Amino acid sequence: MAGTLVVAELSDAAVRKPTLSAISFAKQLDTPFAILAMGAGAAAAAAQLTGYGAQTVVVVDDAALKDPVCEQYAPTIVATVKEGGWDTVALAASAFGKDVAPRVAALLGAGYAPDINGIKVEGGKRLYRRPMYAGNAFGWLEIATAIRVVTIRQTEFAAAEPQGSASRVVTAARAADDPAASRVAFVKLEAATSERPDLAEARVVVSGGRALKEQFKQVLEPLADALGAAVGASRAACDAGYAPPELQVGQTGRTVAPQLYLAIGISGAIQHIAGMKGSKVIVAINKDPDAPIFQIADYGLVQDLFVAVPELVRELKAQS
Repeated sequence: MAGTLVVAELSDAAVRKPTLSAISFAKQLDTPFAILAMGAGAAAAAAQLTGYGAQTVVVVDDAALKDPVCEQYAPTIVATVKEGGWDTVALAASAFGKDVAPRVAALLGAGYAPDINGIKVEGGKRLYRRPMYAGNAFGWLEIATAIRVVTIRQTEFAAAEPQGSASRVVTAARAADDPAASRVAFVKLEAATSERPDLAEARVVVSGGRALKEQFKQVLEPLADALGAAVGASRAACDAGYAPPELQVGQTGRTVAPQLYLAIGISGAIQHIAGMKGSKVIVAINKDPDAPIFQIADYGLVQDLFVAVPELVRELKAQS
């Protein structure tokens, strides 16, 4: 069957938000699509996916799939594609998606387009748009194989909304592990915990640059608290040790697209812009009027951040 298989990404038996962007991509193709929910507790997650218009939600609820090891997931994805006759496999361009998608493509003999942020049909051909040269350019490519595997950039495809209809739910068994799985061991997951929203899913992100120096937390955290925002950082701030690596936004860090992005003391290197330019509203505070960040900012304030940010926090607290 011509259509798309969306591979859902789960966490603690819940559907992660990037999956909804992959569903939006599938809907844009205007062909039938199914959703594959696999992992420990997948049955509970499947209940969250039945209202998005999928023809079928395939559930592989197996306690053995508790760790993010792509060699354990890829064979089941491949088996589901072959069973359903799907010609496109779509995953979110998350750490999980980028890990498992190339292996799935190799097992299917399929072409692979990573991190796509657009799609169009031209001359009867389906073309995918993706960033190149660290986001300095964008190119259109065609996948000529019978089956296509793509990963979807969350920031460019709005999260799908439930439409009310209930999808048919079918259960399936986990396929045998890839032989390589016996040579891979999941050791542990070291995840930073925070009371703030997840950086990739937050509606508001406050990011700081190297200019904050050792006062990174003292300046940014009160503003983030006042806005209920996640905290991000430039690579320069992370490399200098002012912020932990997991907060890095940019080409080699996290890609975000919040409703509001505040860039505090960030000059606007192209690598950073590549990770946040999908933000709906961008506000920049920098004392350098020629900083490149002002070229993409919707609102800009040329002022010393050590003066501007505390004043902004005081005003926000006064209004609340």
